Amino acid sequence: MKSILNGLAAAALAFALVACAPLTVQSPGGRLSPVNAIADGGDKHVMLFGADVVAYFTEARYRPGDPAIKSVLDGITFRFATAQHKALFDQDPSRYLPQYGGYCANGIVYGIPWGGNADSWRIIDGKLYTFGGQGSRDGFYLDLPRNIALADKYWREEVSGSNAFVQRVKRLVFRVPHYLTGRELAEEVARKAGKS
Repeated sequence: MKSILNGLAAAALAFALVACAPLTVQSPGGRLSPVNAIADGGDKHVMLFGADVVAYFTEARYRPGDPAIKSVLDGITFRFATAQHKALFDQDPSRYLPQYGGYCANGIVYGIPWGGNADSWRIIDGKLYTFGGQGSRDGFYLDLPRNIALADKYWREEVSGSNAFVQRVKRLVFRVPHYLTGRELAEEVARKAGKS
């Protein structure tokens, strides 16, 4: 019996350690927190899996950054494909920051900081938005002005400065009035595409 309890205790500890990773990696504190970040090598908070945020603007494409070419802003590491991109970022970092900490913009419409793929993105009115995939992007575009307004509101009033994991759990349990499941959102996108 004692070995079973020890095994359960070890499993619970392992689960707790794995669950805590997003608590600290994505919520480092500071004015940019929370962020869609990973720990990689010696860098504890690498934005957007190491994507070069400047390349979206200068090359209109996703491009991975080089771990040797980087800048750190408020504890968040940004990687760049070229020294020129690093220099552009260093001159005016706010111009290149992804909206909503790099999380899926459609998730933030629901107050949920989750997802956001470096290779699923759009520049809208000079700002970088990332998405969890094609379905999320299509959902966001169903009513772009409304969804930007909702995402801005939830980012400003709830998500910015919060712990990403805690906020995510909160809004998955206590959903916003306009919440749509992935299936419902896909049906709405299909319905609208059928009317076009």
